[in-house]
Amino acid sequence: QLQLVESGGGLVQPGGSLRLSCAASGVTLDDYAVGWFRRAPGKERAGVSCISSADGSTYYTDSVKGRFAISRDGAKNSVYLQMNSLRPEDTAIYYCAALPTCNWNPDYPYWGQGTQVTVSS
Repeated sequence: QLQLVESGGGLVQPGGSLRLSCAASGVTLDDYAVGWFRRAPGKERAGVSCISSADGSTYYTDSVKGRFAISRDGAKNSVYLQMNSLRPEDTAIYYCAALPTCNWNPDYPYWGQGTQVTVSS
C-alpha cells in the first residue's frame, strides 16, 4: 500500500529556509512523479512543485520559482523540497504525492498528514 510521510516543517522567520522530506514505504518513488502541494489557511490545496519519473524534469508554481528546489534520492526512497527565502504567504500544510505524471490537480486518494510550515517573525 502506498504510504508517504512528510517531515521537516516548522516555524521559521521570513527569509529563512527549510527542507521538507517525503519518505515512501510500499512503493519505489523513482517509479513515480512526485509532487509537493500545500494547503494554506482558508484555501484549497494547490500544487507547489513536481519532479517527473521519466527524465527528472522539475516544475514549480510561479510564486516559488527561484526560491524552492525539488530533488530525489533514490537510495533513500525520498524526495525533498528545499525552500529558501521563505515568505509569510508560504505558510501552509505541505503534502507530497506519488503520481503517474506531474499534475497540479490530481485525483489522489492517499494524502498523508502533511507537515506544517509557518513563516512568521
